[in-house]
Amino acid sequence: MRVLVIESDRVDAESLVNGMSRHGYEVSVVGTGAAGLKAFHQAEFVLLDLELPDIDGLEVCRSIRAAGDLPVIAVTRRDTELDRVLGLQAGADDYLVKPYGFRELLARMDAVLRRVRPTPAVPKQVSRGRLRIDGHAREVRLGDERVAVTRKEFDLLYLLASQPDRVVSRKQLMSRVWAETWMESARTIDTHVSSLRNKLGSRDWIITVRGVGFRMGCADHATVDRATAGFDES
Repeated sequence: MRVLVIESDRVDAESLVNGMSRHGYEVSVVGTGAAGLKAFHQAEFVLLDLELPDIDGLEVCRSIRAAGDLPVIAVTRRDTELDRVLGLQAGADDYLVKPYGFRELLARMDAVLRRVRPTPAVPKQVSRGRLRIDGHAREVRLGDERVAVTRKEFDLLYLLASQPDRVVSRKQLMSRVWAETWMESARTIDTHVSSLRNKLGSRDWIITVRGVGFRMGCADHATVDRATAGFDES
């Protein structure tokens, strides 16, 4: 996702760029309101400092909002109740006061994205070669054999299988499958992926895209001995 940081403080801007880049975002930075108004059309999310040297951040926010529904979070040192009210009235989807925790920022971005970009409906029954996943019965079958999976394993597999041509990032998996405990260790995902691969008899069912996440594969043409499928690696 392309994130535009409109931030006049170089230290704060550098911190945001480093943090967002580590989490897989494509980040660009501008230091003035005028530059932000020229650049926001190329972004998918805006983090907006309200204390800009040329144009008041509230005016920048109003202009961005008037142009469409681009998600905007105000990130500022203005911390009074009136400041928050004005920021939200100007069109910000959320308001975060400096200093803040970076994990909180990511969580708020996820929450904003869930509101402005609802997850599209996916079919209740998903097929991938011999693999059948029934969302109504929450049942997984490989050919004629039922595969016993845990609740989280089912949710993870169903999410991947419902969009088989797309790479789903670790961050998205944590948000969608472990929403109530989104700060779980990334190792949690690896453990569940490893378990699913072993239960399905091949690591080819779930493909690791290094540095990004996972996508659904297909092991129908692979020769695998399920009884000795202890080879899994994340």
